[in-house]
Formats: sequence, C-alpha cells, structure tokens
Amino acid sequence: MAEVIQIAHQGLTAQVAARLRTLLIEGRIAPGAKLNERVLAEQLRVSRTPLREAIKLLALEGLVDLLPNRGAVAVKLSEADIVNSFEVLAGLESLSGQFAAQRITDREMAELRALHYEMLAAYARRDLSNYYRLNALIHAGINAAARNPVLAATYARINARVQSLRFRTNQDDAKWRRAVAQHEQMLAALTARDAAALGRVLVEHLHDKLGTVLELLRAGEIYPAVKKA
Repeated sequence: MAEVIQIAHQGLTAQVAARLRTLLIEGRIAPGAKLNERVLAEQLRVSRTPLREAIKLLALEGLVDLLPNRGAVAVKLSEADIVNSFEVLAGLESLSGQFAAQRITDREMAELRALHYEMLAAYARRDLSNYYRLNALIHAGINAAARNPVLAATYARINARVQSLRFRTNQDDAKWRRAVAQHEQMLAALTARDAAALGRVLVEHLHDKLGTVLELLRAGEIYPAVKKA
C-alpha cells in the first residue's frame, strides 16, 4: 500500500509541475516574480507539499531560481545570459540535427511527421499554446533521435531557461509564419536524411529566435528593465 501511495504522490507532483511549467513558459507568472505558494496552491487546488516539490523540480530544470530570503522566483535572464544561452543552443541543435538525420528510425520519422501536421493545425487555428507544446515535442524528438543522452541532457538544461522567451517569439504573425516555414524545411531535410541541411536550418531557426527576443527585450516588451551582465 505504501508503494502505491508513493507512486500516486509522485504523479501528483509531476502534474503540478506540468501546470506550473505552462504558467511560467506562457508568462502568466512574470519573469522575476516570486512564486506565492498560498496563491498557487489555491489556483492549482493542491496542498503546499506537492507544490513545493514541483517548484524544486522546476528549479532543477532551470525555470525557477531559489534565492536566499526570497524563496522561489521565476527565472529572469540578463541580455548577456540570453545571448550566451541561444548561441550554445544553436550549436547543440545543429549537432543534434546532424546526428538525428543519420540515426532516426522510420517509426520516429513517422511520429515527428504526425506532430508536425498537428502543429500546422494549431498554427492554422492561431492556437499558440498548443502550437508551442507540439513545437517543443518536435525539437525533443529530434534530440531523442540523435541518440546522444549527454547532448540531450545539456540541451534540455539550457533550453529550459529560455522557454518563456521562445514562446514569445511567435506572437508576431510574420515571424510566426517564418518559423513554420523553417519547420517545413526541417521536416524535408530529416526525411531526406540530409544532415548538413538540417543542421543549417536549425541554426538559422535559433538565430531568428534570438534576434526576435533581443528586439522585444530592448523594446521593454519582455520585462521592463534588464540588468546587463
């Protein structure tokens, strides 16, 4: 009986973490904001114990900073942090794409193609939340197909800290349309098992994201003031 309770408890923590992750990524908890346990427990209708465990999990992922005397705070990056993170992510995505093009199975290819078409449907509905969720699954699928757990773990750790920034880059229709076109190119390169082409488009995709993030940051649309590193 104790083992069953433990599994259920772990499942609840994972569910709370997933809901909190969405609030952070979509900016419903603002960057730099303190996570108010009382308010969040009421909002998510859970007790504070699984909530605190979920917050610790998100701190490990890099979405939350645990600060002395302040508690849990939604991550807020400096401009230098953002540039450095995206530069590393571009290199990791390129490498991951090149490995994936060489190692992906037919079944994985079919799953990525299905996710791609679901993502296109979300784009047609202008359903940004589901579009981003499916988009993230596609990038995770490419990482998984690369068959390199060290690369995947490194990518996941860095990417977690910029997820909310990546979410914001598709709120301009022209930029969103370009991102979708780049995903079409990714799928074509992956289908052709063209490692070089897939690596190039993934780097271009990340560079475009970084450019948009910096535009928004400097215009004060991400958070009002960013402390330069």
